[in-house]
Amino acid sequence: MNAKNKKIIELLMAEYPDAKCELEHENPFQLLVATILSAQTTDKKVNEVTKDLFKEYPTLDEFLLLTQAELENRIKQIGLYRNKAKHIYTMCRQLKEEFNGEVPNTMDGITSLAGAGRKTANVVLSNAFGVPSIAVDTHVFRVSNRIGLANADNVLDTELQLQKAISKKLWSLAHHLIIFHGRRCCYARNPNCGECVIKDYCKYYKNVTK
Repeated sequence: MNAKNKKIIELLMAEYPDAKCELEHENPFQLLVATILSAQTTDKKVNEVTKDLFKEYPTLDEFLLLTQAELENRIKQIGLYRNKAKHIYTMCRQLKEEFNGEVPNTMDGITSLAGAGRKTANVVLSNAFGVPSIAVDTHVFRVSNRIGLANADNVLDTELQLQKAISKKLWSLAHHLIIFHGRRCCYARNPNCGECVIKDYCKYYKNVTK
């Protein structure tokens, strides 16, 4: 981890001391469901939907009582809800039949589940099982490439480059720090460079201020 990248992470740590997963959950299964729901949807909206859903159906066994149509009705406030309900319905049965009702704690295991790609797997591995991981969502992809922690045109290459750019022990924390920065300062449109704590180390800022 070079001095520049170390400084970027240190500044973000000071700016966002409360950086953490913002999807509300009480167990690995709930986090898996919430992460699948969060695709192209804000964590805030997901939390609004899962607050009552997880209260009534807190575990896999309760979810297995839901029909796909009932699940659709419970999550219809969320974008792509029909497709997500289908994935979650199938995923629940996979967990029961293939993993003895437990969420797997490996990349291959999680990505074998319906609706779960690398991003979902990394979120669950990091936050439910404490495995150092960097989940590349839209914020991580945008911010890390914009500031220069990565230089990639797809999420997989971005993840691999971030793994090299950041010390492994900081992967999970860095993931949350970058997300917080993307949500609170480094917006997709009109990033708030004037208030940015890492602008002196940012590739984008140096280019726009030439």
